[in-house]
Amino acid sequence: MPVAAELHSALQTLIALLAILNPVGAIPIFIALTSDEDPQQQLATAKLASRAVAVVLLTSAFLGEYILQFFGISIAAFQVAGGMVLMLLAFNMLQAKSSRYRHTPEEAAEGMQKEAVAVVPLAIPLLAGPGTMVTVIIAHHKNASWLASGLLIIDILVIAGVAYAALRLAEPLSRRLGVTGINISTRIFGLVLAAIAVTFIANGLAALFPGLVHVRMS
Repeated sequence: MPVAAELHSALQTLIALLAILNPVGAIPIFIALTSDEDPQQQLATAKLASRAVAVVLLTSAFLGEYILQFFGISIAAFQVAGGMVLMLLAFNMLQAKSSRYRHTPEEAAEGMQKEAVAVVPLAIPLLAGPGTMVTVIIAHHKNASWLASGLLIIDILVIAGVAYAALRLAEPLSRRLGVTGINISTRIFGLVLAAIAVTFIANGLAALFPGLVHVRMS
């Protein structure tokens, strides 16, 4: 694949990850989970959460396909299933709702009882949940060249940095944006995510049923 095409693909992956991550939407949950922490503890929580996001996504990107092969799951089937998960996430985001696919009330309540909530439920599954894992696995499968792999690592590190910045600035961002601003941002990300989900499903179905594509083109 030409370098320009790989750069374009990496940019698409970055936009997809940003839409799924929805860092602005995670701000109210972060504030609620760290309400009893002082600023220094909140900073440590934000750092640990962003590091956990990077580790989870890097592991998913480079080992996820092997895990799928072990269970006999094709990438095409995974694309369709992953697209459906992303679509469910998108529907909730378009309604400015927090999806149970990202985290459940039980996970949030468990997090409130722990001294550190950075890993669960903040990093997993709120930030690095099924949607982001699906995206990085498919991105790595599409082009596993050295350049593409390096660009994917950069994408993941950028996303982890965005997550850290959003959590680090949660209080001032929350005051400045307010509930309305956060909801608008969530809906915009939801619309982008819905389009990405349709693409995943369409590509997966095209690979599973190539005859349908042939009939359509003819």
